[in-house]
Amino acid sequence: MPLIHDNKRIPLTDGKTLFDYADDVALRVPTSCGRNGECHECIVEIRRGADGLNSPTEPEKFLRGNYRLACQATVTNISAEIEFAVLRRQPRILTEGIHRDDIESQPFVYREGDDVMFLGPEGPRKIDKYRGRLLGIAADIGTTTVVMNLVDLETAKTIYTTSFENPQRFGGSDVMNRISYDGGKYHGELQAVMLSSINFEIGEMVKTLKIRRRHIYELVAVGNATMREIFFGYDVQDIGQKPYKSPVEMEFLDGKRQTTALNVRAGDLGVRINPEGNIYGGPLIGSHVGADVAADLLAVSMELQEEPVLLVDVGTNTEVVVGNRHRLLAASCPAGPAFEGGEVTYGMPGYDGAVEKFQFNGSDTPELQVIGKIEPTGICGSGLIDLLAELRRTGRMTELGQLAPGTNEYVFSPEQQLTLSRADISALAQAKAANYCGQSIVLRKYGLTLDKYESLYLAGGFANYVDASNARDIGFIAGLPLERIVKVGNASLEGATIMLISGPKRREMEEFVTQIEHVELETIPDFFDLFVEGCQFKPMAEPISTVQ
Repeated sequence: MPLIHDNKRIPLTDGKTLFDYADDVALRVPTSCGRNGECHECIVEIRRGADGLNSPTEPEKFLRGNYRLACQATVTNISAEIEFAVLRRQPRILTEGIHRDDIESQPFVYREGDDVMFLGPEGPRKIDKYRGRLLGIAADIGTTTVVMNLVDLETAKTIYTTSFENPQRFGGSDVMNRISYDGGKYHGELQAVMLSSINFEIGEMVKTLKIRRRHIYELVAVGNATMREIFFGYDVQDIGQKPYKSPVEMEFLDGKRQTTALNVRAGDLGVRINPEGNIYGGPLIGSHVGADVAADLLAVSMELQEEPVLLVDVGTNTEVVVGNRHRLLAASCPAGPAFEGGEVTYGMPGYDGAVEKFQFNGSDTPELQVIGKIEPTGICGSGLIDLLAELRRTGRMTELGQLAPGTNEYVFSPEQQLTLSRADISALAQAKAANYCGQSIVLRKYGLTLDKYESLYLAGGFANYVDASNARDIGFIAGLPLERIVKVGNASLEGATIMLISGPKRREMEEFVTQIEHVELETIPDFFDLFVEGCQFKPMAEPISTVQ
């Protein structure tokens, strides 16, 4: 009997896993653990024939109903007819967010008569004959998600937006694991899979819009230092050890480069746009604080900002920037993946089936809001922040993260028996503590009390869905009044798009980031004390003013 997926039928072979069959039909199945059941990502739905598979294994104990892990589900009965489907793993595209209306369109790719020109660091050069369109791509290469805008460079209008899960997760869920992976015998695989995925998405764009790849003349890429350097093919091992700087940053500091920004011919890098087009990497700020934060700053008009503000870009690696255009401090917080689907039993990214909002609303029966309006299969970051805040507010959990005596877990979705365990709470406490430390240390070093800050900008797709009041109550973000907390959405993508359509702003940011002071959190004498304090689920302490 066959195995069936998407109307494709494959003869069954005893002992093969569903992941093996996915390989046979060239089906993309997410994984970041090397297919050993640890990452909880390769979830598939068994539509029929479950009795032809082995019994669920220990790593699958978090699953209910007809769901299995593709790497654990093994064919044991070749006379069965088995049909499976991969869960939809398309991240939600965040369309709401900050948008600058004061940017004059002046791209470095432009038309001069019948020629397409590019104004590079060495001056203008012809890259093509005009073929009817000038297009460019802005890409935010995040540790978890990649988002891309296709932009008409003649009108400065975004005409297509797409997103996909970062395919490098097999190398680890955070940058340090990916640095380690890239330093091993599979060096180059992370770059290869990213290039392959971006090229695939470009193919989907041109197919949908009925355009040609050769109409695309530039791609602007931003990301943290590790993501950017892997994409451009640089060795990232030095980012993982002191002084935590990439080769590009070291060359800049040694005077061998005028900027940390990068310009590479598309054909040389292997990006399938016009081969004579340009691939631009936004400038780095310092160590792990990368081009995505430079793009954030451009999106929120930091180069014009007179009053001090706080910007927090929440993610696997959270970045914090404090100040105004005259003085800026920046730091990177290795928060880890707990709030993005890792290290929590029922944790998952923001896909269909994830609990995204949770509240008791005056009763003991919780109210859940689930992405896709289907039965919950897990809980994502915004839901976890709500859950923790509600457990604290109702006294079901102490500031130290302790549940009621004798209780090892809280059942947040009784019908599906989805739980938050003590181990889950511990992982979340440590991830929160990293965010807490980063903000506390940089705010303290800047020297102002919170009332002096005009705004707290929350950036990133995850942060956009967070309940700011709940995040503030558990110490996930600094305690500014709610009316001064501004969600700016995917500011990195907006900043990358500005870099694409405005060459002058691109150059301005290359210079602007050199004035930012990078704060190395691990060198702060009381870092460990602050980390322990940050593990508690209570509001963040007010920084002591050192400015008279």
